[in-house]
Amino acid sequence: MKRLLSWVLLFWWSILHIGSLYGQQPLRVPNRFDFGKMWTFEHPPVKYFEQTYGYRLDTAWFNRARLGALRFARWCSASFVSPDGLIMTNHHCSRSLMGDLMREGENFDSTGFYARTRAEERKKEGLYVEQLVKIEDITDRVLHAVKDIDDPTERQNRIRQTLQLIKEEYAQRNDWKDLRLQTVTYYSGGKFSLYGYKRYDDIRLVMIPELSVAYFGGDDDNFTYPRYNLDVTFWRAYDKEGKPLNTSDFYFPFNPNGITEGTPVFVIGNPARTERYRSYAQLLFDRDYRYPMQLTFLRNRHKLLAEQHAKHPSHALQEMLFSIANSIKAINGILNGLKNDTLLQRKYHMEQYIRSHTPKDQQYIWEELAKYYRELAPYAMAANIMGPNQLRGKAVNIAFNLYRYYKELEKDTPDQATLVALKEEILQLSDSLYTESEWKYLKTYLDEIQRFDHPQHPIAPDILKGKNTNFVAHQILKNTNLKDPEGATEFLNMPLKKWKSSKDPLWKLAQVIAPAHEEALDKFSSTSPRRKQLEQQIALAVFEVLGDDLPPDATFTLRIADGVVKGYHYNGTRAPYKTTYYGMYDRHYSFDGQFPWDLPARWHNPPYELLQSPLNFVSTNDIIGGNSGSPIINVHHQVIGLVFDGNIESLPGNFIFDETYNRTVAVHAGGIIAALKYIYRADALVNELLQDYYKSYQKNHQK
Repeated sequence: MKRLLSWVLLFWWSILHIGSLYGQQPLRVPNRFDFGKMWTFEHPPVKYFEQTYGYRLDTAWFNRARLGALRFARWCSASFVSPDGLIMTNHHCSRSLMGDLMREGENFDSTGFYARTRAEERKKEGLYVEQLVKIEDITDRVLHAVKDIDDPTERQNRIRQTLQLIKEEYAQRNDWKDLRLQTVTYYSGGKFSLYGYKRYDDIRLVMIPELSVAYFGGDDDNFTYPRYNLDVTFWRAYDKEGKPLNTSDFYFPFNPNGITEGTPVFVIGNPARTERYRSYAQLLFDRDYRYPMQLTFLRNRHKLLAEQHAKHPSHALQEMLFSIANSIKAINGILNGLKNDTLLQRKYHMEQYIRSHTPKDQQYIWEELAKYYRELAPYAMAANIMGPNQLRGKAVNIAFNLYRYYKELEKDTPDQATLVALKEEILQLSDSLYTESEWKYLKTYLDEIQRFDHPQHPIAPDILKGKNTNFVAHQILKNTNLKDPEGATEFLNMPLKKWKSSKDPLWKLAQVIAPAHEEALDKFSSTSPRRKQLEQQIALAVFEVLGDDLPPDATFTLRIADGVVKGYHYNGTRAPYKTTYYGMYDRHYSFDGQFPWDLPARWHNPPYELLQSPLNFVSTNDIIGGNSGSPIINVHHQVIGLVFDGNIESLPGNFIFDETYNRTVAVHAGGIIAALKYIYRADALVNELLQDYYKSYQKNHQK
């Protein structure tokens, strides 16, 4: 029997791998949604929605969905959720704004905030939201302007000029006046749109929960599910007369009971960036160079900043640590996805499928793009690791400024304003340079150069000279004349000929890292126009094969993503489609109330009505960073949830969408109402959110 089983297994192995035995992989029909479901409002897939969900959605439906959604400042999404300008977004989209809203003795992180009257709502200066009110497809005009231009650089310049002319022209039109205009490039230059945003900049805080409730589970639970977070904040927009904005024509009413498993739902928001049209060669470059370097940088800086925060805690450092920790998980998830043979092979087979249906005389576009990335690989470290950055320490930034200062001095007529500005920055950085903290930053920087040094273009030997990074970093900081403002002033005042003979170790470091970084940037920038042109040709080839009913990559512009409420299998069991407050308290007590599973005092001894209320849920919608704060609505434009995260399986969504395990994680509308009602006693806010729900209930009850 065992022998028979072995022969059967061998037979199927040979069938599945016969292509690879002869140096080829079997060609597979690609998944239709590998490019995702982030549909634009100018080209929504109406027929697909009808075939999939049975909804025939018309122009009026999409217009209402578009106008109810918002872009929250420059980093998140939001929505209008009452006729009086009430705005809903995430706590994590808002918490960095709390600093100047808190008065003496207040700490919203520990107590939260709720304005019981509109007079108590607090205006955040500089905060704005934007509503997409106008859309124009300008593709034909842009492509016509470059139809006879072959040179990649000239073509890119002409596109930029044309887009600027279009913006200036539309800004004079009556129906586009007073709007902020944005041109958007889709499909690497295959399509172009013009967007007109209405900006509201009198935004006042209404309610924000405590940090420990909104960020329950902290970084440990980030990008996971099941989840238990009240990640919500309410603001209100006011008009120019100082009255609550009238949004009665386009807000999303709350429905706290609108979710069952299988419910079709739509996420309306602004996904920041995806890269699903990148070629297989580009993805290999990302896997081997780009993301490992980014991940190492972030992990190292998180460690250094955590040490600083432990010694000198601050709100700013805490926010930076939150942001970096989030980025670490996100990039690690992308990198793990690129190392996943199944996902990467799907990208490979998609590309092979497209190429197999593309004329032979067009095959060069993939081959030429791959050649560029092979040639760029030796310069990846210098471009990504070596550049000046606030988080690379003072010494590195002084080195780059020194080199710029020297190059300015070499000119026949140096620009004095530039020299003065550089000198001021160098003197400021040189203060307290020889410290343990700066030594750690410089050593870390040198460690990263050594780790990612490319054998075809080595740089580390010129810096280290056979010594270890610990020794070299110490010697540079100890022996440089620029470790204090007095020494730096003396060094900068040297005549040019003394610069050339100086053996100052920090200046010697500058003469290695600055030219190497400039050379690497030049390698990438000089080929960028041609690479962009090839990327556009690849996108057009995809259209030729699969049709143009494909969503473009995310660009932090408004999208509608369809899906259904649905749990999934994980870790040998099943994740339910929703969680409840029972689960939050279970984790609180299971971890003995320790951070980050601690709860504020007023959350102790909860009522039964709260415990049984839903808190979070998952759906198959396609999201990415920037979608935070997006409303999840049903076909009736009712808010049933608030996007705040994705599960860990969703992180490869940067380059491929897979709804098998990819899930959007959201706060349940019923969970928001339960907290407002039973914990915060925010009756006025509850009534404002549920006014339509109460009317509907009364109408149905009377029937």
